[in-house]
Order: sequence, then C-alpha cells, then structure tokens
Amino acid sequence: MTTKALHLDAVSDYTTASFLAAYHRFTARRGIPHAMYSDHGTTFQGADQELTASFHAATRDPAFQNYIAQENTAWHFIPPAAPHFGGLWEAAVRSVKHHIKRAIGTHTLTFEEITTLLCRIELFLNSRPIASVSDALDDYTALTPGHFLIGASLSSIPEPSLLELAENRLSRWQLV
Repeated sequence: MTTKALHLDAVSDYTTASFLAAYHRFTARRGIPHAMYSDHGTTFQGADQELTASFHAATRDPAFQNYIAQENTAWHFIPPAAPHFGGLWEAAVRSVKHHIKRAIGTHTLTFEEITTLLCRIELFLNSRPIASVSDALDDYTALTPGHFLIGASLSSIPEPSLLELAENRLSRWQLV
C-alpha cells in the first residue's frame, strides 16, 4: 500500500479455485504477504475460508508450527457496498483498465496474449515515479515501485516502433 506496486495476473474465471491458483502464483513470485485487503466478493471470502482452514490444518504439526507462525496472512475486508474504502486499489484498477482499453481496442486476445499484456501493463505502472532519488536538478532518476520489487528500476526489452505500420500488417505478437 505504501509503494503502490501492482501485481497483475490473469485468471480463467471468477471462482475461488481460480483465485487460489493466482494467489499461489503470487506467493511463488513475491513471497507470502502479511496482510491482504479486498472487497467482500464471494471469491475472496471463499478463498479466505479455504486458506484459513489450510493454515490451521498445516499448523497442527508441531515441527511446522514454529516456521509458519510468522507467515499467517491477515485478510482485511472493506465494508460491504463501500467501494470508496478501497480507493487506493480502485485507482490502480482504473489505470489498468485504461491501458487495457487502449491496447486491445476491439481485438480479441488469447489467454497467453492477455497474460503478456497484463505483465507489460504491470511493468509500466510499476515504473511510475514516486519521488526523486536526489535533490540535484540535473538528476532525472526517480524512485519507483519497481525499486521495492527488484531493488532497481524496471526496464523492458527494446523494441522497434510499429506506429508507422498499418494495423492489418502486424503479427499477433506485434499487435499485443
């Protein structure tokens, strides 16, 4: 919440099982969070119940209890029917939707293409400046959410500009 770093992941449907799969991918890449904040969606409530049950089942093993004691994730729900309580992440959702609409337009993408697009949008949004690194007027480097994720600024693979090509001449990869 402090750094406003984003993690975007595509899921195939809006079920608890799909969310749990995305959550496992998230923890494999970013580590186990200490706190999760969400609205009162049934997907999130079901995931909270399932994760809590799994956590309690795993902690019954005494050898495992000491290790996992600090890894318990606290899940915080905003009040029902109060999306303005999630203003920070709602603003991020708005930014993501803006980029998706501009990138996709009227095209239909495959699951792999939408996953790639979400990773690119995550890169761009995690490259937003938070603050200046130094007080020098000629230093244009900025602290970004990417610095908190990987310890340095994020960068993408250099690509040639395709703006001068007609859209119907682009390959699927170039379109994404």
